[in-house]
Amino acid sequence: MSVLSKLKPTPVFDSYLSFAVERQNIFWKRLQGKAFPWSNDSILSNWKFTNTYRVLDRVSQYLVSEVIGRSEQNIEDLFFRIILFKIFNRIETWQLLERELQEISWRTYDFARYDAVLSRAKNSLVPIYSMAYVMPSPGTVFGEERKHQNHLRLLEFLFANRVPHKIANAKSMQEVFETLRQCPSFGNFLAFQYAIDLNYSDIIDFSEMDFVIAGPGAKDGIAKCFEHRADYTSEAIIEIVTKNLDALFDSAGLKFNNLYGRPLQLIDCQNIFCEISKYARIAYPEYQGVSGRTRIKQKYKTAQSALPPVALPPKWGLGLKNEDTNSDKNVRMELLK
Repeated sequence: MSVLSKLKPTPVFDSYLSFAVERQNIFWKRLQGKAFPWSNDSILSNWKFTNTYRVLDRVSQYLVSEVIGRSEQNIEDLFFRIILFKIFNRIETWQLLERELQEISWRTYDFARYDAVLSRAKNSLVPIYSMAYVMPSPGTVFGEERKHQNHLRLLEFLFANRVPHKIANAKSMQEVFETLRQCPSFGNFLAFQYAIDLNYSDIIDFSEMDFVIAGPGAKDGIAKCFEHRADYTSEAIIEIVTKNLDALFDSAGLKFNNLYGRPLQLIDCQNIFCEISKYARIAYPEYQGVSGRTRIKQKYKTAQSALPPVALPPKWGLGLKNEDTNSDKNVRMELLK
């Protein structure tokens, strides 16, 4: 723990490590079809928390398998599908658009057709947005009456300003982030999250250890995990923890069952700080953090079923043959021509 001595870890950080291990064990048990409950931890057994690896969460799995996996492999369609999906961040909305429009691509995009489908849903009181990662409406920029209409105009703006190609030619994850950050409605947190989503595709290919932005939840978790910030930013703390996880797990006597040999990345450890913030509301109510929140919103209503097969970006090469990995690199070269 000496690497973190300047920060003075609290008992919440001990739970950060055990949470990462136990939440990942829950994932493996569910994947193997084992019966509920999957943990002896009463908090993890009763309340919903995201996976230790961001890519394993339900929406990210759908993004990788259905939105990216079923797309034409060109910059415009991949970018359009990813950003459209993430703006709403709701699987049911994507499925509605697919049923009504048949094909979702930039090549066949038409504002009136997309607006008609989404407006009918709104008029019928069908929710079209997820409560997670809500993007603010750029209504003051584009002037449409409804939020979804302004978001469609935002997509048009991105293409008019050649943002997909700027991103495809970016030299780093930070450059992708900065490109998105300059666009209407993109704050720091969303620009980073969307950069990660785009990086699941073959538009770009950067390490998830290159760059991180701490969201509000992660900052709250960091405040609960450490008594002193010293001179470190939240992003620096995430990087220190991520790069020293193996030693930290060892010193705590914990065994982490990783994802087919893939270690936790900066984005994953950022997310875990967010989740431990929620966990601590019950386990360590005396640690207030910076958000002031005291309750966890989502509780298990019924035991969940076994998980479907895992969908991962092929370029990660997890469990793939060498020739598959090389073929994936060739696809990216075609994209950038």
